[in-house]
Amino acid sequence: MRQPSEESIFLSTSKKLSDTDSLARLAAVNAPTDREAPPARTIADALDAQLRASILRGDIAPGTKLKLDALRERFGVSLSPLREALSRLAAEGLVLAESQRGFRLPEASGERLAEVITLRCHLEPFALAESIRRGDDEWEERLVGVFHRLSKLERAEPRGAKTRVEHWEKAHREFHEALIAACGMPILLQFCGVLNDLSDRYRRLFLAKNPLDRDVHGEHQAILDAALARKGERAAALLRRHVERTGANVLRAMQPETAPRRSAPARARNLARRAA
Repeated sequence: MRQPSEESIFLSTSKKLSDTDSLARLAAVNAPTDREAPPARTIADALDAQLRASILRGDIAPGTKLKLDALRERFGVSLSPLREALSRLAAEGLVLAESQRGFRLPEASGERLAEVITLRCHLEPFALAESIRRGDDEWEERLVGVFHRLSKLERAEPRGAKTRVEHWEKAHREFHEALIAACGMPILLQFCGVLNDLSDRYRRLFLAKNPLDRDVHGEHQAILDAALARKGERAAALLRRHVERTGANVLRAMQPETAPRRSAPARARNLARRAA
């Protein structure tokens, strides 16, 4: 019997772009995203924020062709700011620009995820070690504050699950960004942000119905403790292991239910070896 592909599993878990968006809503408020951003100053900024949020939440299925006329009509904008927003997302790898054929979302791929996780495992621990070396009291205070908010959400009662998940996602992203914020390397921070966007999309889609099988809060606590104790090597190693484990969990969740059980652990081990 033919096994379903990773792409079919991904597509079956995704939703279509909501019909409730409007330019007025875009212009009136800054759309919720997983990264902290200044208020939108132009139509292209607003479109970038709204499309990014939809992609990261999984509202648009992988491989979907983004029809410009439909998006232009939905948002009530001209083609110019829409193309600008999509080009920005394409530069980060969240959207694919096809020559003479417009834009589409990338297909889901275990190999693509493994590459993203491997890069994260090299760049983020290095950025954290530098952040620990350079960080001052203000950096420590912000890190502790962000972790406190994340911890409260992790301990909260599971009421309003969807809203709670979105709040947790935002706090989780803020914690990872706060860890490396003091590294003093803007280009490195930019690269890490792009990689987090790419990996967060996979994690949110594939772990939506597959909770993490480990003490993620404890992992965050251990990374924080090592960072505050200025133990750069230990903190970097803990962060690397944390990213590896999440990547391995997502790869397992990507496996079709009918696939041989041994395939997911094998790929997880391969991912860990590649990231080492």
